Amino acid sequence: MVRTTGKILHRLAIELVLPLALFGLLLAVSANSTNFYFPPLARVLERFDALWLGPRFVTDVLPSLGRLIAGYAIACLAGVVIGVPLGMFAALRRAAEPVLEFFRAIPPPALIPVLVMLAGFGDTMKVAVIVTGAIWPILLNTVEGVKGADSVLDETCRTYQIRGMSRLWNFVLPSASPQIVVGMRVGLSIGIILMVISEMFAATTGLGAAIIVFQRSFEIPEMWSGVLMLGLFGFALSVVFRLFERRALKWYYGMRDLERRS
Repeated sequence: MVRTTGKILHRLAIELVLPLALFGLLLAVSANSTNFYFPPLARVLERFDALWLGPRFVTDVLPSLGRLIAGYAIACLAGVVIGVPLGMFAALRRAAEPVLEFFRAIPPPALIPVLVMLAGFGDTMKVAVIVTGAIWPILLNTVEGVKGADSVLDETCRTYQIRGMSRLWNFVLPSASPQIVVGMRVGLSIGIILMVISEMFAATTGLGAAIIVFQRSFEIPEMWSGVLMLGLFGFALSVVFRLFERRALKWYYGMRDLERRS
C-alpha cells in the first residue's frame, strides 16, 4: 500500500513539474507587460477567480459539459454499434466503405450551417456537431480492433460453438476493447474542439460563446481567463478518462505487466 501510494505521488510529481514550471515562468515574464493583447498573467488570474469560480461556472461551464457528454456518449455508442458488424463481416465492410469515407472526408465545422437549418440554434445542433466528428476515431478503431481479434481464440470459440451474443460479449468486445478505448480517447479530444467551435458559431451560453463575446468586446483578460478555463476543462476530462481507462482495461494492463516481468 505504501509502495503504491509512493508510485502515484512520484508519477503525479513528474507530471506536474513541467506545467508548474511553465506557469511560473509565464507569471514572471508577463508581470510587467503593457501589451493590450497579452496582459499580465496575474490580471488574467484575477479575472479567472471573479468569472469562473462564480455564477459563470453554472451558466457557461456546465452547459458546455452537458453538450459534450451528450454528443460524446452518442458518438461512442454509435461508433461501437456500427463498427462491430463492419469489423466482423468483410463483405459488409467493403459495401459500407465508400459511404463512410465520403462522410469522414467532410470537416464537421462545414456541416454547422446545414445542421443549423435542420435543428436550429439549440443544443441539438451542438450535440450533432460533436457527434459528426467524435464518432470517426471510435468507429474506425472499433473496426480495426474487431478485425484484429486473435485468430486462435476465434477458432477456439468456433470449436466450442460459442456463438451469437455470447461470442460478442465474451470474445469480440474484450479483444477489441483496448483499441476501442484508444478511439474513445481521440474522440474525446475532437469532441472538446467541436464543442467550442459549435458554441462560437451560434450560442449564448458555454465556454466557446463566452470566449468569443469577450474577444468581440475587447475584454482581453476575460478572454484569456476563458482560454485558461477551457484548458483546465480539457485537462480535468483527460484525468477522468484516464481513470476510466485504467479501470475498464485493468485486465489488459495487468496482462502487459506480467509479460514485462516474464
